[in-house]
Amino acid sequence: MKAIEESQIAIIVFSKDYASSWWCLEELVKIIDCKKERDLMVFPLFYKHESKYGKDSKEVKRWEKALSYASYLSGWPLKDGDESVFIQRIVTEISTHLDRTLLHVAMHPVGIDSQVDKLKSMLNLESDDNVLMVGLWGQGGIGKTTLAKAVYNDIFNQFENSCFLANVREVSNDCKDLVTLQVELLFEILALKERLVVSNVARGIHLIQERLCRKKVFLILDDVNDLSQLHALVGEGKWFHNGSRIMVTTRDSHLLTYLGIDQDHVYEVKELDDSDARELFSKHAFPTHQNFKIRTDLVDSVLNHAKGLPLALEVMGSFLRGRREYEWESALDEISTTPKKGINDVLKISYGGLEPKVKEIFLHIACFFKGWDNEYVKKVLHSCDLNAVIGLKILM
Repeated sequence: MKAIEESQIAIIVFSKDYASSWWCLEELVKIIDCKKERDLMVFPLFYKHESKYGKDSKEVKRWEKALSYASYLSGWPLKDGDESVFIQRIVTEISTHLDRTLLHVAMHPVGIDSQVDKLKSMLNLESDDNVLMVGLWGQGGIGKTTLAKAVYNDIFNQFENSCFLANVREVSNDCKDLVTLQVELLFEILALKERLVVSNVARGIHLIQERLCRKKVFLILDDVNDLSQLHALVGEGKWFHNGSRIMVTTRDSHLLTYLGIDQDHVYEVKELDDSDARELFSKHAFPTHQNFKIRTDLVDSVLNHAKGLPLALEVMGSFLRGRREYEWESALDEISTTPKKGINDVLKISYGGLEPKVKEIFLHIACFFKGWDNEYVKKVLHSCDLNAVIGLKILM
């Protein structure tokens, strides 16, 4: 039973006399329990199978329930034919699944589980009626990628194939780079031994439509910032088989609107609450062996500066780890005027992706109008020939 609990995959071989073995049926119950509790991947193999049940008893009812559940799982029937070929087919299938490894989520995942549950509810995994797209949006460093990875790890085994395309914004600077992403998508989803040669984006689109239209896939596009990326990789989601799920993370909520994702399937990733922010910062800032304490007011100052942004909490926590109070005081003085590089780099990406006019609006507000009345600022910006209504909506 311990081996079942520790396994990634279980293969149940239903042979002719399977139901007459008490031990086999107890193992079956355990496997089905693991399937329900932690989504153990289960494959039934029906080998010249005939169902036999003993007398009516509590144990038999448990076995019948487990057998009934297993009968609905997709598996392999073998009645006649070359058994060696059949075994090789199973080995190939299992090897493919074992090659799909978990993604590293975070050193200290805090406040993740409840958000994963919300996203799984949005994904409506029980239905195979259509292809569903879900969007995650929020500012840089808010934890979109971390959350998307956690969702991926939790459910990718429920799909025939899956792929997490990271850093789409960074990778796709031009058409050549979009082809690279298309090649990677096909390589991951089809579990190829070698990457395909794709001459251009149009050819890549054709291959994705042709090769993946019959596959139920789970695809995550991480950090999308341009419609061309979506057009090249997923179209409107109709290229894939019913039951497929596509998740897009972005800093621009308008992209999700343009893609036709309704608000019921858009999740805004928000700052951590005070409790989770303190927990995440503490995990990074305070080693378990640290034998001295840091004043509460210094910790509160850092938390106030981070504003619940996970990236800021991680960067500042790691920087202050193991340092004395006088070093904290000095660091806080510096941080108040010059943000840490790791945080700045992420925020610069957001700024760099803005249109020139929106950059101008951002700089006006940051330099002159922080904390001012919203309507007054709009009037001033309008007098400078800047469309504050659209600009502020983009910045928000």
